[in-house]
Amino acid sequence: MFCNKCGKENADDAVYCQKCGTKFEAEEETRVAPKQSRDAMRVEIEESEVFSISPTLKFVKAGYGLAAVGALLLVAFFSVFLPTIPTWIAIPLGLALFLIPAYHHFRNRLVKYKLTDSKIEIDEGFIFQNSRSIPLRSIQDVSITSTIPQRLLGFGNLVIDNASEDGGKVILRNIDTPKTYADLVLREMRLLDK
Repeated sequence: MFCNKCGKENADDAVYCQKCGTKFEAEEETRVAPKQSRDAMRVEIEESEVFSISPTLKFVKAGYGLAAVGALLLVAFFSVFLPTIPTWIAIPLGLALFLIPAYHHFRNRLVKYKLTDSKIEIDEGFIFQNSRSIPLRSIQDVSITSTIPQRLLGFGNLVIDNASEDGGKVILRNIDTPKTYADLVLREMRLLDK
C-alpha cells in the first residue's frame, strides 16, 4: 500500500509508514464488486492523455540561422582569400556547418514527455530506447528551474521530485512555458486524490 502523505510504498500489513511515520487508517471490509464485461474493464484501464511534448527547438532554429550565416561567410572567405580552391569544394564545406544544428534537432526529436491521468512517461532514444513511467501518486513536488537565457526565451526545466525506492528528481528539460505544464501535473495529482 502507498502512504497518502509521502507516497512511499509499504507492506500491506504495515501500521505506520516506513518513511514518514504516518499511521495508516484501518481498511473497511472488502466487498465483492459486481462482474463487469470486458469492454467496461477496458474503458477503465485506458488512460487519457493530458499532454505530450518535446524539448523546445528555439536554440536549434538559432543554430540553423548561424549555420547559414557561417556557410555564406566561409564560401566568401574561400572566394576572396583563397581563389585557388574551387567553389565546388567551398560550398560543401559551408553546407557541412548545417550538420551541427541538424544533430541537435534530431536529438531533441527523440525525447518525448507525456502526461496521462495516472502517470508521467518519458521516452528517449532511437536505437536504444529508454522509457520511464512515474506514477502520479509517487510525486511529492513539482517545481520549475530556468537560467537567465531560458527565462528570456520563455522556456525552462520542469523538476519532478518522486518518492520511489530510487528517489531523486526527474527533470523534463527545455520545456516551452513550463509553468503551464507544471500546473497541469498538479491538477492531475489533485484529481487523483479525489
